Amino acid sequence: MFILTKIADLVQIHPEDFNKEASQAIEDNINAKYANKVIQKIGLCICLYDLLSASEGLIGHGTGLVNVNVEFRLVVFRPFKHEVMLGRISSATEEGIRVRTQFFDQIFIPTSNLPEGSKFLPSEQLFYWELEDGSKLYYDNQETVRFRIEEEVWTDQSPMGPKERDDAAGTIKSSPYVVKGSMADAGLGPCLWWDGEGEEAEE
Repeated sequence: MFILTKIADLVQIHPEDFNKEASQAIEDNINAKYANKVIQKIGLCICLYDLLSASEGLIGHGTGLVNVNVEFRLVVFRPFKHEVMLGRISSATEEGIRVRTQFFDQIFIPTSNLPEGSKFLPSEQLFYWELEDGSKLYYDNQETVRFRIEEEVWTDQSPMGPKERDDAAGTIKSSPYVVKGSMADAGLGPCLWWDGEGEEAEE
């Protein structure tokens, strides 16, 4: 679920941070820049893991900023394919179910990845699984669920020019990183179905 990624970057320390230890100022700068940000094809950055190296600081001409070349490792959220995770159902539409974890809410379970016999109930905005004997098991909102990772979807968030912005006007900007999962197999879906009582996922 979590990996370490090595990155080299230029850190700029502002004069108001000069009263901090150099390493602390650098770490604060890195966390402010990367924490809770998605790097394309790498994943969602959680926090700084460690600082590997830092150059001597050079003061920028006319700015007072100290420029430092650094190399560091970040803790990154990027689950591997077929990994089984826990989360909570946050909402559902006819297209599928949205699931969240404590720090990531761009997890989507398409309708095609639900067990055969699953149907959407528009009045309640939730899915249920109809068994052969006619009984129904519900995918209730806020229910703790177990799901398997199937696919990653990356969307380029590069700045757009005026023409591109006009073409995209009125459309919803996509999330830069979406994880698609499945709850189609035995043992997947609401933990209550299989375990007798729900496993607690992190809020």
